Amino acid sequence: MTTPDPREGALRSYRSTQELPDDFAEFWRDTLAEARRFDAPPSAVPVETPLAAIEVLDVTFPGFGGDPVRAWLRLPRHRDELHGDGLLPAVVHFTGYGAGRGHAIDDLTWAAAGYAHLVMDTRGQGDGSTPDGPWGDGTGYLTRGLADPAGYYYRRVLTDAARAVDAVRLLPGVDPDRVAVLGNSQGAGIALAAGYLADGVAAVLAQAPFLADLPGALALSAQGPYRELADLLARDRSRRERALATLRYVDVVNFARLAHAPAWFSCGLDDDITPPETVFAAHNEYAAQHDITVWPSNGHDAGGSLDRQGALDVLGRVLQAAVGPTNPNRTHPVP
Repeated sequence: MTTPDPREGALRSYRSTQELPDDFAEFWRDTLAEARRFDAPPSAVPVETPLAAIEVLDVTFPGFGGDPVRAWLRLPRHRDELHGDGLLPAVVHFTGYGAGRGHAIDDLTWAAAGYAHLVMDTRGQGDGSTPDGPWGDGTGYLTRGLADPAGYYYRRVLTDAARAVDAVRLLPGVDPDRVAVLGNSQGAGIALAAGYLADGVAAVLAQAPFLADLPGALALSAQGPYRELADLLARDRSRRERALATLRYVDVVNFARLAHAPAWFSCGLDDDITPPETVFAAHNEYAAQHDITVWPSNGHDAGGSLDRQGALDVLGRVLQAAVGPTNPNRTHPVP
C-alpha cells in the first residue's frame, strides 16, 4: 500500500477564496448562444503525411464570433476493424500555454489507441494558424483584456473549446455520444471549462490544470504564466480589483462548482507553475463525480507517461471503446 504524502491531507481540505459571480451561468449561456449563431459546419481536409496507420485531416470550425479555428483530426486508418459500426469515440485535446496545435504528425497516442483525436489550435498561440482576431498575437495571453470579462482573452478561448466539442460531434465517423475532453496545464483548465460549457461531454481529464484558483495562484506560483499577471499588477496596482473581477469568469474553480461531467485530475506536489493547492481547489469544489492522482515527487510534469497510461484506462472504461483491456488495479491518473 502506498504511504500518503503528509501534504495531501491539508490539500484535500484546501478551499479557494474565489467568488462565483451571480451572473456566471448567464454570462456563459449568452456567450455560447452568440457564438452558436455562426452555425457553419466544420470542414475537414485530408493532409498528406508519411503515417501509414493514422489519417490526418485539417479541420476548421467557427469559434468565438464565428472566427475560423483550426484543429488537427487524427483517425486510425483501420477503424472499421476497431469498431464494427465505424463510429469512433472522440478525444478533444487542448494544449499547454503558447503551444497551439503543433504539427500534423505530433502526439499520435490517442489515434493509435483507437480514438478520433481532435487537437484544437489555441487562438493566438503556436504558429499563428488561428489568429486572435483584432486583438493581435504574441505572449502574455493571461493579461490580455483584463479590464472587462466580455473582452478577456480566455472568454474567446473557452468559447472556442466548447465549439470544438460541437464540431467533433458533427464530423463523419465520430460517435457524438462518446466524447471526452483532456489536456495538461492550460489545456487542462480549458478542458475543465469545456466539460461544463459543451454538450455531450462524457469525461474530463485534467493534468495540472491552469486557470484554477487564480487568487491563490497569484500568491503561490513561483514561475510560469501566473507571474505575468503578478508582475503586471505589481507595476500597476490600480488594475488589481478590476482584473480579479474579470478573472472570476474564467477561473475553473467556478466551472468546477457547477460541473456535471465526471472528471479525473492529477498533479505533482512539487509543481511551482500550477501549485498543487490550486489543482486541489478545483478538485475539492468539483460538483460531479471526480478523482485525483497525486504524484509526490513530480512537478509540472505530474505523472508523465504514467498519467497518459492512466488516461487510456479511464477512456477505455468511460467511453466503452474497444481499445484493449484496462487494468482494474490502476489508479486514475490523467494525460
